[in-house]
Amino acid sequence: MKTLNLTFKGSLGKKHILKLSYANDQLDAETVRQAMINLANTHLFFKDSEELYVTPIATKYVDTIPTVLFNAEKQAPVAE
Repeated sequence: MKTLNLTFKGSLGKKHILKLSYANDQLDAETVRQAMINLANTHLFFKDSEELYVTPIATKYVDTIPTVLFNAEKQAPVAE
């Protein structure tokens, strides 16, 4: 699964990452930067009196490869 990770600095100086699972994977840097600026300008996201997404810092696509350890949905019933 590929996610788009947007890293921002919050109003208290902490880093916050917004992970988008269904983002277009063909976006260029300037398009994403402008979207991050627009998001920051909404001033909508707060937690414990900190505004979370104030200053865009970085963005990257991240590919995740799941490794299944077990899946109870696909196991045969256990005989007693």
